[in-house]
Formats: sequence, structure tokens, C-alpha cells
Amino acid sequence: MDASIQQPAHEKINAVNAPLNYLAEATPKPVNYAYDPPAGIPGRSGKYVKQSVAIQNGRELLGKMSLDTNGFVLTEHETAVKDFYDPEEVKSVYYAEVERLIKRVTGGERVVVFDHIVRNPVLAERGEKGARSPAKFVHNDYSMESAPGRVRAHLPQEEADRLLENRFAELNVWRAIRGPIESSPLALCDARSLDAKDTVPTDLVYRDRVGETLGFLYNPKQRWYYFPLMQRNEAILLKCYDSKDDGRARFTAHTSFEDPSSPPNAAPRESIEVRALVFWPPETI
Repeated sequence: MDASIQQPAHEKINAVNAPLNYLAEATPKPVNYAYDPPAGIPGRSGKYVKQSVAIQNGRELLGKMSLDTNGFVLTEHETAVKDFYDPEEVKSVYYAEVERLIKRVTGGERVVVFDHIVRNPVLAERGEKGARSPAKFVHNDYSMESAPGRVRAHLPQEEADRLLENRFAELNVWRAIRGPIESSPLALCDARSLDAKDTVPTDLVYRDRVGETLGFLYNPKQRWYYFPLMQRNEAILLKCYDSKDDGRARFTAHTSFEDPSSPPNAAPRESIEVRALVFWPPETI
């Protein structure tokens, strides 16, 4: 029998070329809404353009990537969760699993999981289970200015002030609710290939406050990766902010994309992302 028939499907893919949605210009400052805005106000402002990029198979570099070098890493991670669409089970079971995973990978002393999002375009269209559709624009969840605000938003003031004196980071943990992921996979940009001039601060408007994220302009130097056909027992750790400024990855860019290698009958993507704060003790500074 031809040996290639035995080869896992994701190992047959070296790279795909696919369009990603970038901001076309940096001004005026874009504004995105985290809820349905009042009538007549668009949920997302700013002009976006599609740019075709090569997205490499990150599985070819497993064992060679790290959070501090690339800004993301793929790891095996089993879960005891039965229903990721049950928010109470996610909070009572999965949050603790994610805390242990992040501590293991980062060596952080304390992890605080503060929210999660489930994505399923079919359920999102129906308005069910609190699901959202995949986010299909290049972004990072925080800016250098807004990141400390997340600590203050989720911890008491005195505790936040103390923790902010030392190194902290904000990570996302992304996984398939049902695998394999056949459509709208997650693309991740190698942090080393990003230039500060490519970032575009973007207002993120909540009902009670205004946060700030990063949009991105296209730069041909950017190097993109993805992990084809992710399974339920795999997780991506993605660094969205690191206060340590010593040459390591401090953040990166990510987006879902239309994978040209997806089969015509590809299942809709079902995924969950958990967001967490990570803190290190003073002696690691």
C-alpha cells in the first residue's frame, strides 16, 4: 500500500494561501462594539482589505515553538468537560483545567481565568447557547495601554496594584469543542515577524466601559502559521500581552480564515477560547 495513504491528513499540508482581513489604514481610530450598538451605528468601523498570505503548517515545527519566542504554542491537553456549551460546567471544570495547563506551560505562580467564548456559526445564526461566529479579522485582544486595565477590572484595587509591580501576562487558550476543525481554523502570526508600526489601536466599546485592542496593517514580513485539523484533546496557548520587555514575544496577531484545503462538506467550526491573567513572583523579574 502507498505509504502516503497512511500519512495523517494534516501532515500532507505544507502551507495554504488564503486571504486575511487587515485594516487598510491607521486613521481615524477604528471602533468595535462588544454588543449590538444602537440603530444606525455600525458594529465595526474602519476600512478592511483582503490580503492573500501564505499560512504554514505549524505542526511541522512542533517542539520548536514557544510562547516567549513565537507568541503561541500547541500542546496536548485532555479535558473532563462533557458539554462546552454549558457555561456552569465550563466554569466549574474547565477553568481549573486551564489554570493548571497555563501554570505548567509558563511556570506562572498564579492564574486567574476571567471569561470564555464559544464559537459556532450555526448556533450564532440561531442566537443559541451564547455562541458567536469566528472572528475573521487580524487582531490582538489587548493593547499595551489597555492590558493593565484587565488586571484592575478583575481584581481588587490593592491586590491589582501589588501584582502589577511584577511580571504578568494575558493568555488565551483555544481548543476544538468538536474535532477535527475542518473550517475557519485559527491563523497565528509569529511574534518575531511583527513590527510595532503595523499595529492600530482600536476602541472596544462595552455597555459600561471602553477598552482597547489592536488591529493590524499588512506587512509582507509577517509569518503566519496554523495547526490543521485540530482535535478536542489539543489546545493552543496564545500570548496576547506580556509586561516583560526583554526581547521575548509580548503579543501577537491572530484571526480565523477560510481554509482552501477544507473539504466541500466541512463541518462548521466549533471552538472555545478561555482568557486568563498570569502572574509571576518578584524574584523572576
